[in-house]
Amino acid sequence: MGGDEINIIQSGKNYGWPSITYGINYNGTPITDQTEAPGLEQPIHYWVPSIAPSGMAFVTSDVYPAWKGNLMVGSLKFQLLERLEMDGRKVTHRENLMLGVGRVRNVRQGPDGYLYVAFEGKGIYKVVPKK
Repeated sequence: MGGDEINIIQSGKNYGWPSITYGINYNGTPITDQTEAPGLEQPIHYWVPSIAPSGMAFVTSDVYPAWKGNLMVGSLKFQLLERLEMDGRKVTHRENLMLGVGRVRNVRQGPDGYLYVAFEGKGIYKVVPKK
């Protein structure tokens, strides 16, 4: 119930689970009261409440020049695609996209440069930028 994280994984680093976390158990009890500790890495981003992340992809395509370098994350719980603007290892802006279509199962950038979003029971949608 929260605490889903984005980490940039590096060899030899410890990301703390379950010693440190921003999440809580499904029954509402704390997993721990610690969110940081010496020698343990902090996430670059976390969600409280959880969005139930279901796939993610960095935008590297010229199809979406304003989104280049952004991270796209699917959400099962809130049934949306979240766009995270990144400045290096920091999330600077969040935007919810494709609300109301359904539960996002995955998001990928195809070889043609377009983003494709898979929705539970509905199929795969191609994200076409506005002209």
